[in-house]
Amino acid sequence: MNLKTACVCLLSICFSFVHAENRETLPLLNETEIPQTHAEMWRGFDPRVEPLETEILKEWEQDEVVLQVLRYRIGCFKGKKSLMAAVYGYPKDAKKLPGLLQIHGGGQYADYKAPLTNAKRGYATLSIAWAGRISAPQYRVSSHEVKLFWDGEVKDPKYKLTTDWGALDAYHAPSRYGKDAFPSIPVADWTIDSVESPRNNSWFLVALAARRGLTFLERQPQVDGEKLGVYGHSMGGKLTVMTAGSDSRVKAAAPSCGGISDRYSLNPLHLATVSDPPSLKKISCPIVFLSPSNDFHGRINDLETAITEISAKEWRISCSPHHNHQDTPEYEVLTQLWFDRHLKNSFSFPQTPKLKLTLAKGKIPKVTLDIDEDKTEEVDIFYTQQGQVDGKKDNSTNTKNRFWHHAKASKIKGHWVAQLPVFSSDSPLWVYGNVSYKLPTPVSGAGYYYGEYIADRFVLSTLMQKVSPSKMKASQTLASMKPQQMIEDFRGDWQKEWFTYKPEKWGIRTHKIYHPVWKAPRNAKLSFEVFTDQPNLFVVSIDSYATEIAIERGGRFAKVELDCAAFINAEGQALQEWNGIKELCLGEAEILRPGRGSDAEPKKLGGSWKGKAPKFLNLRWINN
Repeated sequence: MNLKTACVCLLSICFSFVHAENRETLPLLNETEIPQTHAEMWRGFDPRVEPLETEILKEWEQDEVVLQVLRYRIGCFKGKKSLMAAVYGYPKDAKKLPGLLQIHGGGQYADYKAPLTNAKRGYATLSIAWAGRISAPQYRVSSHEVKLFWDGEVKDPKYKLTTDWGALDAYHAPSRYGKDAFPSIPVADWTIDSVESPRNNSWFLVALAARRGLTFLERQPQVDGEKLGVYGHSMGGKLTVMTAGSDSRVKAAAPSCGGISDRYSLNPLHLATVSDPPSLKKISCPIVFLSPSNDFHGRINDLETAITEISAKEWRISCSPHHNHQDTPEYEVLTQLWFDRHLKNSFSFPQTPKLKLTLAKGKIPKVTLDIDEDKTEEVDIFYTQQGQVDGKKDNSTNTKNRFWHHAKASKIKGHWVAQLPVFSSDSPLWVYGNVSYKLPTPVSGAGYYYGEYIADRFVLSTLMQKVSPSKMKASQTLASMKPQQMIEDFRGDWQKEWFTYKPEKWGIRTHKIYHPVWKAPRNAKLSFEVFTDQPNLFVVSIDSYATEIAIERGGRFAKVELDCAAFINAEGQALQEWNGIKELCLGEAEILRPGRGSDAEPKKLGGSWKGKAPKFLNLRWINN
């Protein structure tokens, strides 16, 4: 070969390399090819075809776990590369482990604690930073550092490389160009297509990047590419559903607080492509839904519909009562157990409990529960008559604050049975059951917001049954509950109608005051008795208002009476009336946060609790 020929060959190779570098990830469209379905939206995308071009930004070891902050190539869009930052972790010297893709929610970070805790349980995990934020030792990228990255402030000491969407904008809280493209399908110079197309929507872009994350995992020597799982919380829950519904490499999925309620858009194109149903209908892998009863984002009344849409034969649900967008260990642990079952075959799940509701003329409603009995700890029924059934846009206030009554089930002739006293015979009735099971050994993990936990039990739920107001009225069932001023006597299973997100502390909350049974009489006072073993300071709060209670002498019950003016918000304003109140909290401390647009500073009430947890009696309304 002469020199001239060699030069021509070299130039040809270089041209081919540059061409491949800048080849568009998605095929270009004309106006007659706009995707109208889920399948058309994903047409032409192969998550394996492009190189990953992985760059490691930081690496360290912790507790025999290798951890890396890195970036991989998402693709090339409008002539510019997009790169995803992530935290990757695996047990040192590991080979052929199950791989997990963890997707954060809105306002959250890719966090090293997810890969770290999963690695200790025998998994390799990639936590992707689709919004650009990263939480890792000596590599923290907050929204401030994301903006430094956008502006190219390389000389700023806080500047760090992070996710680079290139010519696009799939950032969130904040978005780069000031317009959130998740609920909408915009057309702009920073979108892929120049016409209204689902490929312009940020849900699609992040799901595409997540699928590239699966490619990263399956190519790592530590990972068995045939054993991949995906999970995420809130927006990450929806993205979990989108990823599992578009990529057959996902062998198990665990969305929490998302992926079931994006089904009400007024845009037909959104509904047909990036809403939840098109992805749910494509899911065939085992999936567990973690859906708190009062969650505003993944609403429990959409869960039954979601279950009918999936084609997966293996599914479970876990619905904590009273919770909104948070959970406690016995619910969060379902994620870890699900992957143990379906990626490691090291755990066996009981069957989903089944609930039957009976309405009879002149009688109290009754439920019968059939359960898998092995290692059962508790069987509980929760029901509400405050479910929204008007067909209008979700009333978020109602969703987050509706009260769930508790009914304890008793075993009769092999079935678990409970009565459900109701307040109204022409209001809706929603009811579901929870079965708590003892774990053979405690399980640890990082929860929805990366708080580390240890669980010694887990909870499986039935599908919720819903009865419309018209059916309740037609059944002529007995409404036996009457208005009462005694809110709580603190006897029996009273704690089942209260809740906490911090079980390590004694503080408790309830939505009983939102229910018409316990509506405050006009000009009433809130009264209760409290016992502490030593002098203490604690807080009573109602919604965004609170008051401090000083107990100057311990060892006896003290009586407390409060009118509504005793409750003050962060701006120093008093609560004007009881009407419309939603949540009552008794706790050792509370931070009152000012409303949006307020100049007031957050205000902390209470302090560090001393001694044993307090005891309460006779929480009630008394006439003034």
